[in-house]
Amino acid sequence: MDTHNLLEHDDLGDALREGRPLRPARGYRILVAQNGLDFSLFTVNDPIPLGRQILEAAGLEPRDGYSLFGILKSGEFEDVRLNEPFDLTERGAERFVAFLTDRYFKLTIDDREVAWGKPVISGMELNKLAEPREGECVFLDVRGGEDRLIKPADVVNLDDPGIEHFITAPMRPVTFEIIVNARPRTVNDCHVTFEQVVQIAFPDQNGPNVAFSMTFRHAASMPHAGELGAGGSVNVKEKGTVFNVTRTVQS
Repeated sequence: MDTHNLLEHDDLGDALREGRPLRPARGYRILVAQNGLDFSLFTVNDPIPLGRQILEAAGLEPRDGYSLFGILKSGEFEDVRLNEPFDLTERGAERFVAFLTDRYFKLTIDDREVAWGKPVISGMELNKLAEPREGECVFLDVRGGEDRLIKPADVVNLDDPGIEHFITAPMRPVTFEIIVNARPRTVNDCHVTFEQVVQIAFPDQNGPNVAFSMTFRHAASMPHAGELGAGGSVNVKEKGTVFNVTRTVQS
């Protein structure tokens, strides 16, 4: 091969997005992450490297016991064996994840199988893997129950028996369940006013000689409990903020 006319580098991601083969080059850029999804750019010298060459390119020692996975264009994870060649363009894998473990955990996202090298996965990592469209979120598929919204700060345990299944779906309207005079009521905003709670407790019972007093507890805002007067407001939790409203008719 005439090495004088070789490109210095070709980028695997560019080749995949442009639908072209890799160009002859001295190096090929790939993305590698360790124990998560924070990818860094590295270069391999061969378009069909061994798994151990991918690890070495990322500065990782194959003998330390890493498990290596390529993330395919479909979003699925494919096991990359350390002593077997891995054709970068044929597999369509631009990103690789190395886990320092001899055990991995299976999960699915929209029926795509993912292998994860840790017993927990964060909501932020799930969102990176799922890549939901605008207006969509990631949910844990709860068989026989209500699917659980996975927020970026959430942590999901993958060590329980069975495989966890996640789906992307449109964001559902957020509601907040409050308790008003011992009865559950639903509001559409976390910000609740004195007048709003009065209307819930005593609809259409206002008058010039009617006064209301109110206490609350388990609020999301500070203080978490206290008295609320006319014109005041509190932020409520998704479930469980309690209001007690008393109506007094003045003579």
